[in-house]
Amino acid sequence: MRRWAEVADRVSATTRTSEKTSILAAYLRSLDAADLPVAAVFLTGRPFPETDQRTLGIGWAGLAAAVRAVAGADEAALGRAYDRSSDIATSVRDVLAEAGHAPAPDGEPSLAEVRAAFDGIEAAAGAAAKQERLEALLRRCSPATAGAVVKVLTGELRIGLREGLLEAAIARAFNRPLEAVKRATQLTGDVGAAASLAREDRLGEAAVALFRPIRFMLASPAEDAADIMARLGPVAWVEDKYDGIRAQLHRRGSAVRLYSRDLHDIGGQFPEIVEAARDLLWAGILDGEVLAWRDGVVLPFLQLQARLGRKAPPARIRSEVPVIFVAWDALALDREGDGAVRSLLDVPLAERRARLEALGLPLAADGGRFALSHLASVDSADGLEAAFAAARARRNEGLMVKDPTSAYTPGRRGLGWLKMKKALATLDCVVVGVEVGHGRRHGVLSDYTFAVRDTATGELVTIGKAYSGLTDAEIAEMTRWFEAHTLSVHGRYRRVEPSVVVEVAFDVIMRSARHRSGYALRFPRIARLRLDKPAAEADTTATVASLYEGLQHGAEHLVTASARRPGTAP
Repeated sequence: MRRWAEVADRVSATTRTSEKTSILAAYLRSLDAADLPVAAVFLTGRPFPETDQRTLGIGWAGLAAAVRAVAGADEAALGRAYDRSSDIATSVRDVLAEAGHAPAPDGEPSLAEVRAAFDGIEAAAGAAAKQERLEALLRRCSPATAGAVVKVLTGELRIGLREGLLEAAIARAFNRPLEAVKRATQLTGDVGAAASLAREDRLGEAAVALFRPIRFMLASPAEDAADIMARLGPVAWVEDKYDGIRAQLHRRGSAVRLYSRDLHDIGGQFPEIVEAARDLLWAGILDGEVLAWRDGVVLPFLQLQARLGRKAPPARIRSEVPVIFVAWDALALDREGDGAVRSLLDVPLAERRARLEALGLPLAADGGRFALSHLASVDSADGLEAAFAAARARRNEGLMVKDPTSAYTPGRRGLGWLKMKKALATLDCVVVGVEVGHGRRHGVLSDYTFAVRDTATGELVTIGKAYSGLTDAEIAEMTRWFEAHTLSVHGRYRRVEPSVVVEVAFDVIMRSARHRSGYALRFPRIARLRLDKPAAEADTTATVASLYEGLQHGAEHLVTASARRPGTAP
């Protein structure tokens, strides 16, 4: 593990892509068959492969307690170190180094031993047992190696290594085609397995498999209708972009799994969809979205949140927030009726949609648990704008615009799919708190908590928090201002003089008890600083309420339950 840590440090120390690739290729080539997949997975910043459902279950408290025991440090030592660096692995390394910690006499752990320790932590029952096993692992590590272990354990690698670079390094290490390595990673969801296949010259054996989730195809963002049509025209398909949970449905016989965007099994959160899928007569994989739905009406995402994170929602929650699965793509199906599921990833979208419609899913409009995405075709920028307005009227986020000839590319963001979203509106808000940022923004105040003015009392009441939208130069300038106008400091958070106005863009307004305004903004981002505007002229809760009520009076029905492909009879 020490050598892995040294390689990670070398990769972090250079900004040159070619040098990162060369360092990694030489390292991966030198590993034996057992260590190669472990090292590759660790280089993604994960303790287990992406499709591995396990989690370590170690939080800040458990990590801090283990570090405190190893270093003999006081209770606040790790917190103080984190306030300096905003990086948890660096903080662990610093605390152990300051304590003069040395690795165990029998030597530092190997890659295989670290992986075995992670297995043990995951399997341990209870926080105390997990902490004990982590402590035993850290005692064997030097401060630098302990920092590397924590990078993997917490998923915060931060060495400037994108997965594409790791795949390029695997391809170079074993002299294999890069596209073949990427394809194997996409299909297996395990870069370690792809590295092993590359080493053994078996990349062609990677294939779609039921109950091993495939990475979701991604869409590139776009706003300008004319530009979108120039890319995808002369005719493009448009689907509503739903405000739900992206999900992938796998089924064969009575076996059904529902996977989330991070490839974890979430079937327990939505048992009615799983049960409904058991009655179907095909085997395969569908891509779609879980939506909260009652009596033909799409419920707000805030209500769907009541279902999230619950392994087995009680009957009351299931009754209050019923759900359906909206399908829009078929990724693999039993085409011959022989039980063998065959991939559809490389066939055109138009054919995949036809195969999806032919399944005869029991639709929500008829009392079932399924729907097909609302689908239409457009051949002009004006037509696309009209479709966007109609999708918004149905209380959806916007549009997915797709090339009907496009293949399905797992985990990749290409031009075959574009997502058309526009801010619903903007609000002028007052910054009332700021927080030290993370990663490349550690050391600056980049996370802003903002408020609107209560119409009745004139008091500033919080409505959200955002950390995106400003340039590095603007953040640096405002950091100096906020430091000079701090009212009180609470760890990493500062309460600041309520003078700075920011224009905040967002997609949806929701009722929420989390903020004092009674509302929350979905996907807030800072559109611009309004240094020209006094705080007294910030927007009010009356403005927020008006925008919210306007949304509620929009059309609420998901008119997709009987959607047909473009060109078919109405």
